[in-house]
Amino acid sequence: MSSLAELVDRRELLWNLTLREMRGRYKRSMLGWTWSMLNPLATMGIYTFVFAVVLRSDPPPGDPSGLKVYALFLVCGLLPWNFFAITVGVGMSSVVSNGSLVKKVAFPREHLVVSTVLAGLLTFGIELGVLSVVLLIAGNMVLPWLPLVIVASLLLSLFTTGLALVLAAANVYFRDLTYLWTIVSQLWFFGTPVVYPASLLEGRNIPGWLLRAYNDLPMAVAARLFRALLYDLKFPRLLDFGLLGGYGVAMLAIGWLVFSKLSGRFAEEL
Repeated sequence: MSSLAELVDRRELLWNLTLREMRGRYKRSMLGWTWSMLNPLATMGIYTFVFAVVLRSDPPPGDPSGLKVYALFLVCGLLPWNFFAITVGVGMSSVVSNGSLVKKVAFPREHLVVSTVLAGLLTFGIELGVLSVVLLIAGNMVLPWLPLVIVASLLLSLFTTGLALVLAAANVYFRDLTYLWTIVSQLWFFGTPVVYPASLLEGRNIPGWLLRAYNDLPMAVAARLFRALLYDLKFPRLLDFGLLGGYGVAMLAIGWLVFSKLSGRFAEEL
């Protein structure tokens, strides 16, 4: 496992791997990077039809923005979730898919994982830019809140990187993790207030401690942060920044340790 100093020294390699990841993501695609906008728009359309039209879900009004559009309420939580889930899924396969490179070339192996996170973060930035324009058209003045959106994105990327490192290392030894993650991520998605407001669970005979724990899970905190900044137009709780930052640092430390312990035999296992 490389030291942080070596990672910084090899930053040019990291950037080249990130560019390769970005180019390969839509390689031989006619629409190319347009898919980074079409995919969330299509998902937003599907969930909006199911929850707003069929099930007639009533989104909470933005406080204090007053915005009450289910599609925008949804996408403010959906974009950070998609960044997290897709990036972890790609990152956990990054070592295995680059097996020939790992066996032949000496370089910091974690660059393979971190490059997928950086590529995902750049895509996430494009999507947030499109969302910001739509919110401005809808009357939400999001511009003053964008610096805090960047901070929230960076904190979320720490958590994402840590989990991707753990799963990427473990996936070298247990290939079934790729399929298991598909199931886990689906359960995690519907267990996170993305397509519904967290207030929906209040008053449903759920113990208070369990409801508090549910609301303070990493992705629930992330969804709440982005909705507060983009949909409500208000300063989130400092506790939420602290929680997401704490989750991010702790998960990154765990991922670093696990990757360090398991990376020594990557070449043999691949």
